[in-house]
Parts: sequence; C-alpha cells; structure tokens
Amino acid sequence: MKNLKSKLKSVRFRLFIVLCIVTMFLVICLVSINNLVLGNFYLYSKTKTIQDVYQKINDYYTNPSLDVNLEEELKKIAYKNNFDILIKTDTNLILFSTDKDFLESLNRMTEILERKIEIHQESDTIYSDVNMEIRRVTDTANNLNYILLSARLVNDYSLYIRIPIAPIEESVNISNNALILIGIFTILIASFIASFVSRKFTTPILQLNDITKKMAKLDFSQKYRITDSDDEINELGKNINTMSDKLETTIKQLRENNIELEKDIEEKSKIDEMRKQFISDVSHELKTPIALIQGYAEGLVENVNSDEESRKFYAEVILDESNKMDRLVKQLLELMKLEYGKRDFKDAKFDLVELIQEVIRKCNVMLEENKIQVVFQNENPVYVYADDFYIDQIVTNYFTNAMKHAEEINGKKQIEITIEEKQTKYRVNIFNTGKQIEEENLDRIWGRFYKVDSSRNRETSGSGIGLSLVKAIQNNYGNSYGVENKENGVLFYFEINKC
Repeated sequence: MKNLKSKLKSVRFRLFIVLCIVTMFLVICLVSINNLVLGNFYLYSKTKTIQDVYQKINDYYTNPSLDVNLEEELKKIAYKNNFDILIKTDTNLILFSTDKDFLESLNRMTEILERKIEIHQESDTIYSDVNMEIRRVTDTANNLNYILLSARLVNDYSLYIRIPIAPIEESVNISNNALILIGIFTILIASFIASFVSRKFTTPILQLNDITKKMAKLDFSQKYRITDSDDEINELGKNINTMSDKLETTIKQLRENNIELEKDIEEKSKIDEMRKQFISDVSHELKTPIALIQGYAEGLVENVNSDEESRKFYAEVILDESNKMDRLVKQLLELMKLEYGKRDFKDAKFDLVELIQEVIRKCNVMLEENKIQVVFQNENPVYVYADDFYIDQIVTNYFTNAMKHAEEINGKKQIEITIEEKQTKYRVNIFNTGKQIEEENLDRIWGRFYKVDSSRNRETSGSGIGLSLVKAIQNNYGNSYGVENKENGVLFYFEINKC
C-alpha cells in the first residue's frame, strides 16, 4: 500500500497523468471545434460555390458568344457538387432543370417562406443582395432541409439552386466520429509515448535522488552516469558528482584529522596517566630508602658513633640506598616508556644461545655461592629477531628470580633452561627447583612492585619491577609469556620471533 502511494506521488506518475490529460484535452477540443465549425464551414463553402455558379451562368447570358455548352457545364457542376439547378422564365417556362421534381418542390418551399414572412417569423436568410438571395428552407413533402439560391439573371430569367443539408450534416457526423476514433487511438498511443517520455525524464531524476540519499548517509560510492545530452539534468548530475567528490575528500580529511586529534588526546592522556603513575610509584617506593638515608645521615651529622668503622658503615648504607634509588627510578622510567608505547625497539638478528650463556656467565659468582647447578644443553646457535637489549633484560630477570627462589628438592638445587622450537617462534623455559607459587599469586606477580616474599628482605629481595618489565616488553612484541607450577618447582617462559 505504501509503495502504491509513493508511486502515485512520484514525479513520473504525475508527468504521465499530465501528458495524458493534455492529450485528452486537445482531442476533446478538436472534436468540439470540428462539431461547431465544420458544419458552418461546409455551408459557407457551398454558399460560395453556388454564388460562383450563379456568376458563371450570368456571365454566359451576358456574353452569349462564349464557346461554352451551358447545359453540359451545368450538369457537370450539379453532379460534382451534389446540387440541383433550375432556370425558368418569368412565364414559368423551364429552360433547364437537373431534377424533374425541382419545380414542384420549389413551389412548396416558396409557400413556406411566404407564410413565415406573413406571420413575421425569423428569416432563414444566409446571404442576400439586390439580385440574389440564399436561404435555409424545408421541403415538407420530403421532410428535407435545403440551402436554396434564388437569383435574377441579367436576361430576367430566374435561377434556383438547391443543396441538401442532410449530406453536409452526415459528413459532419462522420467527421466527428472519425475524429473521436482517431482521438481514442491518439490517447492510447499518447499514453505509451507519455510513459516513455516520463520514464526518460524521471529516470535520471530518480538516479540523482538515490545518489543524494546515499550522500546524506555519507556514502559517496555512487556517481551519476554522464550522457552526451547537453541539458540541465546532465549539468546537475555533473555538479552533484563534483560536490560528492569534494564532500568525500573533505569528510575523509576531517576523519583523518579527527583520528589524529583523538590520537593526540589519547597520547596526552597516556602521558598524564604515566606522569601520575610514575609520581605515585616513586613516592611509594622511595619512602623507605629516603627514610634510611635521612636516618643514617642524621646519625653522621650528630656524630652518634664516633669510631671510624661505624661512620664508614653509615656512609656505605647511604651509598647503597642511593644506588638502589637510582636503579629504581631508571627501571620505573623504562617501564613507563614500555607500557605507554614510548620505546622504539632496535630489532636485529642475534644468537639467543650466546645471550643466555652470557647471562649465566655474569651470574657465576652468585651461582657458586648459593651452590646452584645450571642445566643448559643447547650448543648450536639459535637465531632470533628482536632487540637483544630487552631480551637480555627478560632472561636476566627470569634467571636472577630463579636464583633467588631456588631450593634443594630431592637432593637437587638447580636451574634448567630449555629452548622449544615452534612454527614462527621459539619458546624459552627457565625452571628452578623450589617452592611453588600460590595459585592466587600467579597473576599478581606481574604487577608493579608485587613481591611474593613477605619478609621483604632488602638484601635479597628485588624492587618488584622485573616481571612488570617482562610483561611490558612481551606486550609490545605481541608474544606470550607466563609462569607454571611444576612438580618440584616453578617454570617461567617467554616466546621470541624466529629470524
């Protein structure tokens, strides 16, 4: 129902209806004009014809020397124009007649005219002058209407010419019927033409309408098909295509600018968040070392211990805490840059086995002191693609964490390092014998400053940032990492891209 209403309201339907109505109006006007004018035109035409015949007969009697057979000429004229001619003398002697009953009929029509004149009825005169009169008359005997010319020739003969009106009326009716039939066919043909014309005119308008609808929804994919015709619709289509291209370019540029603006806002928000987090972390973690430095510094100032050895110990504590603060701040800055995407990686090809061996070598003293056995059986090079500085930090954090928590289990106190090959990556596993991590802490240990060791021994415990650095590095690479509790200890792992 809605589709029908929309079609009835469409420009195409309205244009079709208008063209059909105009065609019907023209046909009706032609029929009406034909009905009103054609009869009078026929009468006028016949009147002129009989006037010409009168003039021709008059000319013959005026100039008898003309080489014309008047009788034959009059027969031809009467036959050609379908009228009767009568010429008689003033003594009612008939000189020429095309119809033997014409005189009798003439007498009847004359009586009717005389009665009309007597009772002062309206005259049926069509034309009248001194020598000629043309009237509309009726033959009551035959119930026929005629146009009758009554004229006086130059030789005082009387000329009568009658033309039956019935054929004229019949011709008018035939003409009207034919015109109505032609009009019906014209309307039918015009409806098809109107349908074609309306479609031709409205198709580009509908196309432009669809394009503008899509443009309103910011869809600029559809364009108007330019034709060879140089008209207003084609020009409008060109202008809409131009406007569509400019709008698409402008909106695309606005979107790009908006994305850049959102990135800038997000970047500023991240920087602000990073600044707040850094201040919060620093203020939280530096309380203890600052308090220690302040306490031992006051002891030195107030000369609490006068002996040289005690003053040296105080100074060493202050130096040690200062170094720890320095490392902590550097680690925090590095962590912030990694977490907020401010660190660029200098990826390159390097030997992972060689890097792990170097980390083990640097920790030999601590391994010997704690009597920890390291098992790493890879000898062949394993080439990977990453920033070796950050991979070194991951391995070092995992390895030092394993040394701190390694314990003797079933007569073994060891760290085992293995490398597993996958499709596009290598997985590095660092296992240490010892106590398992409680399930509730497996996710917490990756948080900033979280320490499983509740004793918080400042000599052995770290800053609590190492595993956070591992998490941040791996998140930047999009590689997995994690920790698993095993039967006799804990296993930490991370993945790295193959070269």
